[in-house]
Amino acid sequence: MMMTSRFLTLILALTLAGCAATAAHRLADNLSDAMLNQDDPDTVRAGAPAYLLLLDSLIADSPDDTKLLIAGARLYGAYASALVSDPIRARRLSVRSRDYARRALCVTEPAVCENEAAPFEQFASAVDGVDTSHIEPLYVLGISWAGWIRAHMEDWNAVAQLPRVDYLLQRVVDLQPDYDRGRAQLYLGVLRSQIPPALGGQPEAGRLHFERAIAFSNGRDLIVKVEFARYYARLMFDQLLHDRLLHEVLEAPAREPGLTLSNTIAKQQAEMLLSDDYF
Repeated sequence: MMMTSRFLTLILALTLAGCAATAAHRLADNLSDAMLNQDDPDTVRAGAPAYLLLLDSLIADSPDDTKLLIAGARLYGAYASALVSDPIRARRLSVRSRDYARRALCVTEPAVCENEAAPFEQFASAVDGVDTSHIEPLYVLGISWAGWIRAHMEDWNAVAQLPRVDYLLQRVVDLQPDYDRGRAQLYLGVLRSQIPPALGGQPEAGRLHFERAIAFSNGRDLIVKVEFARYYARLMFDQLLHDRLLHEVLEAPAREPGLTLSNTIAKQQAEMLLSDDYF
């Protein structure tokens, strides 16, 4: 009788733990959806810190929960890159984003984690071993790492890590070209539109990634066109393409599930880019 009672107690404990994990995942998903589907960036800017602290507490309770770590990495990264103007704060938040992303990948793909700072060939070999079952933590590390580098652009040691980020994201698009509605293509477009052809750059490769990102989102991810204009069109001094892309952003609806906040910010940035005197 005592053994049966202990067994039932164990089953109940495991069931409650499973319910708690499910509830935490649902809460993380709901927080993310609420943030990404908001059409007022100022509301998100004011309210996001509370969301982030709540995610911190959930992760503290379940430090190896990859779903929570990925949610934390995504939201910290989005907040730091799009909603924080203070560069010191952006750097701090980008560190948290990258840390959560790295921890998620360490759980699922420890070989990549262990070889993050190894010679490039060794790192690349570990990344090549990732398959589609773990594409999400690989992708989230790539974008969080890119955000961290962007926030630390004054540090050449950080900038020197860009080839590793490029390799991570290339692996993602090799596994699934349309992943995250083409967002991995967007990041590669930005990375490959940094250097003009005269200095050895290959911006046409970047243009191809931007065009693929537009196609994979059916043109609904407006930040793609903003970055296409900002990085490729300006690099190539193509004002016609630049202005066409930005006017398309201003004319398109902002509301789109999962993209409303990003699209609203894209419209604001399109107006700023059109109003300056770059050309």
